[in-house]
Amino acid sequence: MQVDWIEVRDFRNHRELSLEFGPGLTAVVGPNARGKTNLLEAVSYMCGLVSPRVTSDLPLVRWGAQSAFLRGQVESSRGRFLIEVEVRSGGQNKVLVNRSPVRRKRDLRRDVRTVFSSPEDLAVVQGDPDQRRRFMDEVVRTLWPAKEGVAGAYERVLRQRNRLLKDWQGPGEPPGLEAWDAELVAHGTALTKLRAQAMDLVRHRAAEEFLGMAGEAEGLFLVEYAPSVRGERVEEEFVSRLAERRADELVRRRTLVGPHRDELALSVQGLVARGFASHGEAWAAAVCLRLAVARAVAEEIGERPVLLLDDPFSGLDPERRAHLAATLAGRGQVVMAVPDESHVPPGAVVWLAKEGGIVPG
Repeated sequence: MQVDWIEVRDFRNHRELSLEFGPGLTAVVGPNARGKTNLLEAVSYMCGLVSPRVTSDLPLVRWGAQSAFLRGQVESSRGRFLIEVEVRSGGQNKVLVNRSPVRRKRDLRRDVRTVFSSPEDLAVVQGDPDQRRRFMDEVVRTLWPAKEGVAGAYERVLRQRNRLLKDWQGPGEPPGLEAWDAELVAHGTALTKLRAQAMDLVRHRAAEEFLGMAGEAEGLFLVEYAPSVRGERVEEEFVSRLAERRADELVRRRTLVGPHRDELALSVQGLVARGFASHGEAWAAAVCLRLAVARAVAEEIGERPVLLLDDPFSGLDPERRAHLAATLAGRGQVVMAVPDESHVPPGAVVWLAKEGGIVPG
């Protein structure tokens, strides 16, 4: 899979930008606030129709403009795709693929895939559990775009059920709770199974990536999905757990069982990464999680996704940096942003991020 070219207008700090990409490794070099990360975000948004950095599209439109425009060509085993996106500061965005309107985001995500790694991924390793749950759902969406609605469906049911519990003032159970139980179990079971499948594809690959980066002495990185509802028969166990926690739920007026209480257990050298990993270990773990996702996607669909790496080396010691750099040439098309030329891997095409644009080095 490869992005051939992209045209950007009024996206973040880029007033106008046009670039052609090669098939291998490209390094965009320059100081902060020159638009390196914004370029990677533009490529990611064009291919996935969602920003990997913000939840709202409003910050994507350059200050003073009404819309941002992205246009580019992507080639994959499924064909060649001309993608045109208008990101509007107000109202619904407009998306065309090969001149035809796109009704559902997953229709594009099925054909083109990117994996985006950034320093913000440290929150997956060191942050709260909701960061890791969000990561798991991103992996599900990347692996199986047709299943991306499962997490949203569960969240909608959860909100309705919580509202029912919160608003009920009478004795006993609120009317209709059993119906919401059935919905919660159905959608929660589907989400639990998807997360389990996704993490099963990621965990071994993440461990291998960390071992290759850190070496035998420091190469133990474990990724384990810890669902709220465990067991081989998830649906039956879900029903049983809800019955067990019913009295507690009525007192606390919230749902206490389900994927919204899942955790992804991450450990380095046998210690919980969130509290005990060094900064370098946590940084390496965060990068390895994304590299593992890219490998899982490649094996799932039969071709490598476009890999977008924002400042991957800064938190790594020289040895880990060298190990990672040595592997990048074999990962398909990789576009990376780095602060200076000392971080450029061997064999990379160099672009320079300067005031006003990005140009070949």
